[in-house]
Amino acid sequence: MVERAQASNVPIQQLADKVTGFFVPAVIITAVFAFVGWNLFPGVMEFVAVALNDILPWIDLSMSPMMLGVFAGMATLVIACPCALGLATPTALMVGSGKGAENGILIRNGEAIQVMKDVDSIVFDKTGTLTKGEMSVTDFIGGEEVLKIAGSAESVSEHPIGRAIVEKAKEKNLEILEPSEFDAVKGKGLRAILNDEEIFVGAPRLFEEKSIDFDEFKEDIENLQSEGKSVSIVSRAGEVIGVIGISDTLKSEAKRTVSRLQENGKECYMITGDNDRTARVVGERIGIDNIFSEVLPGEKADKIRELQDSGHTVAMVGDGINDAPALAQSDVGVAIGSGTDIAIESGDIVLVGDSIGDVVNSITLSENVFKKIKQNLYWAFGYNVLMIPSAVFGIIHPLFAPIAMALSSISVILNSNRLKKINLLF
Repeated sequence: MVERAQASNVPIQQLADKVTGFFVPAVIITAVFAFVGWNLFPGVMEFVAVALNDILPWIDLSMSPMMLGVFAGMATLVIACPCALGLATPTALMVGSGKGAENGILIRNGEAIQVMKDVDSIVFDKTGTLTKGEMSVTDFIGGEEVLKIAGSAESVSEHPIGRAIVEKAKEKNLEILEPSEFDAVKGKGLRAILNDEEIFVGAPRLFEEKSIDFDEFKEDIENLQSEGKSVSIVSRAGEVIGVIGISDTLKSEAKRTVSRLQENGKECYMITGDNDRTARVVGERIGIDNIFSEVLPGEKADKIRELQDSGHTVAMVGDGINDAPALAQSDVGVAIGSGTDIAIESGDIVLVGDSIGDVVNSITLSENVFKKIKQNLYWAFGYNVLMIPSAVFGIIHPLFAPIAMALSSISVILNSNRLKKINLLF
């Protein structure tokens, strides 16, 4: 899934490379024109040169047209060396990525930093991204027997909810048994065999699929969900015996990050496998109205693709294994550095710390880097527009052309280095 999503990404066209591809042959043709012009039309060339010579009296019109043509052609070739054009983008990206690294933002490719400024929709995974991912059991309805059975069934699970249930059972000094069979039901829960009895632990939709009635606990489930808690139903031998409520803590900067992004005109979305009621309670606390709830792990990339198909430029922010395809599918994947290796590998930008406030800083960095790239390109183009005609008509001596050319490159480097002064404190 990750490979397929990566293959579908559209690469950013590099303007400078395209222009340089046309620029170099155009300069060679111009240099040839300068040489030919001085030899075939010396009167016309001299007329223009004399007019310009009043401003910059560097040309010796006593030289032969042949020598003037050679000097003009040489000066044109030297002064139009596209060093400044070639340096405009990479120097800004290099300084910008260095600035990002100093502030815990690792940029894996230049395309991401260019696209990030154009992102209009940002999709956040819930668990581990907007929340701390530190699950804890807050309620177990049906007595400690429910917690014991669920803890035993979850004892071989790697899911955060499963680990939270096992931790709570151990805290209560309950006996944890090892199931003889265990099957994870993707995005819904698990099935286990414990003491020759079939155990199901998971979300309500798992029990709806299995046609296991849980009406007796429906009110308890709704109450827990209205408090923003995830719910795991527990059944034994086809009968629901209880419900477990699990909560996660929101990151302190989550609401402020979402608010800042919205102020900057970005549309924020939350994507989660949680029940819609639970998801909307969490979204309301953070300030996100656009909720993708009850999304299975394999469907996250599809939700990103739907937004892209509707004309949005999308950044996905996530940390888990099941976020990896969505990170790869998005226009810019932003991986939380404390997340899984596959998520980090799929991200275009990696936030070394655990703060999603760095998403705002990534956009700020992108905007500033791209502004410098444009400034560098404008300077490089403007320099050539001014200098090439002067070289063609002999106003610039070949000895001074390298100095002028070097100064243009130095100006681009100095301008790029100004990125070190931008403020990335969210």
